[in-house]
Amino acid sequence: MKTSTIGLNKEESNTMVIALNELLSDFQMYYQNLRGLHWNIKGKNFFELHLKFEELYNDAQLKIDLIAERILTLEGQPLHTFQDYIAHAKIAEAKNVSNDEKALQVIVKSLTVILEIERKILETSDKAQDEGTNSMMSNFISEQEKIVWMLKAWLA
Repeated sequence: MKTSTIGLNKEESNTMVIALNELLSDFQMYYQNLRGLHWNIKGKNFFELHLKFEELYNDAQLKIDLIAERILTLEGQPLHTFQDYIAHAKIAEAKNVSNDEKALQVIVKSLTVILEIERKILETSDKAQDEGTNSMMSNFISEQEKIVWMLKAWLA
């Protein structure tokens, strides 16, 4: 069995890199959608949501960097072009959304996709004894579950 410089099975690490690049692509789409929502939101909830969307895109930006750095740690190459992100992402573009409820539905739907990918990565990283990726996914999942709960409460 070939191991990487951090002691992980190279084949399992390569599988992890592919999955993390998918997650990276979806996070990039999520991030860009959040920027658009932040810029285009209108209505009586403008001030509240404008700030919330900024908070969410700043968080997404940090997570994007963490995912890319984890890919590099696993001796992989993070995707880094919009063409690659569009080709690999499951999250669709949310164009010209200005309605508050529609905007929050876009976010909940996006996070649902992201959580599904993260849970698959968590399962794979656990089997590979990749505690670095495992820990990162656990942290992401617990944070995002809370966001989904809060946004769904707002939508109720």
